[in-house]
Amino acid sequence: MTDRVTTPVLDVRGLRRHFPAPSGSVRAVDGVSLTIGPGEVVGLVGESGSGKSTVGRCVVRLDTPTGGEVVIDGTDVTSLSARQMRPLRKKVHLVFQDPSSSLNPRMTIRQIIAEPLRLHGLASRAEASARVDELLRQVGLRPELADRTPHQLSGGQRQRVSIARALSVEPALLVADEPTSALDVSVQASVLNLLADLQKDRGFGCLFITHDLAAVEYLADRIAVMYLGRIVEQAPAGELFADPKHPYTQALLSAAPVPDPRAGRERIVLGGDLPSPLDPPPGCHFHTRCPLATDRCRTEAPELRVLPAAEPGGAPREVACHLVGEDGKAPDARAAA
Repeated sequence: MTDRVTTPVLDVRGLRRHFPAPSGSVRAVDGVSLTIGPGEVVGLVGESGSGKSTVGRCVVRLDTPTGGEVVIDGTDVTSLSARQMRPLRKKVHLVFQDPSSSLNPRMTIRQIIAEPLRLHGLASRAEASARVDELLRQVGLRPELADRTPHQLSGGQRQRVSIARALSVEPALLVADEPTSALDVSVQASVLNLLADLQKDRGFGCLFITHDLAAVEYLADRIAVMYLGRIVEQAPAGELFADPKHPYTQALLSAAPVPDPRAGRERIVLGGDLPSPLDPPPGCHFHTRCPLATDRCRTEAPELRVLPAAEPGGAPREVACHLVGEDGKAPDARAAA
């Protein structure tokens, strides 16, 4: 884990991704800004449908943003052609949610991991083969597995192969999109521990997209909370869990399971469903479910603003909520839920 630094490997500024629809446009991502420094892990959390994965796909340019900027290691990639983007793909790699669908079933494990090295001309065939063996050991797999195909491996082993492939070209940034959600619970912890160890040893930046709050608390330096295409709160991980400011963050954390079943936790139950990004509500997107919403919340969208650091010299935090004071004091949604 590292402190936030001033020179980011990723700088997302006002990112928008709107999808055309017969009756308008789906605002999957609607003005997201975040940064990741070298060696920093930023967790991106929120409900299904909040836009987390779309942010990740735009960052690695598997999807083209509607607006805003995605700056990777000083280069804005949003308007680059596929040809112009190719050299930059060494700097950012994606670990997909489901390794079964992201690994070519007709290729051997050796071919899969060596492919980025071949495409970028970084190693001869002999060098690539030796590099594959080394990477397999680093992700906790035996080199003998290199001549197997993905269907001959377990889900956890396939995800380790995906991680090895992503790290083969020493990227500055890893985007991990729900990397454990398709795995059995029994192997999720081992994959998370592997990611944590590799990140610490190699020092790459990481955008960790997940709905697993326990995982993001364990892995992330900072956490950004998304709701209906917008970030509503950003803070250092420890501070966010200790003192959530936004009513949505409070509700999200209140629903997280606790290790001790005897420990009491007052649950904040939100009314209604997540609104459609095709027709988001006016004002604060959360006001239709917020137990504390006021008339201002229903008409005026709050800006993401900086709050004072919890301690002198500490990292600042950000929140988009009219109810949070300039001094950082926030109402407790449990009182009104």
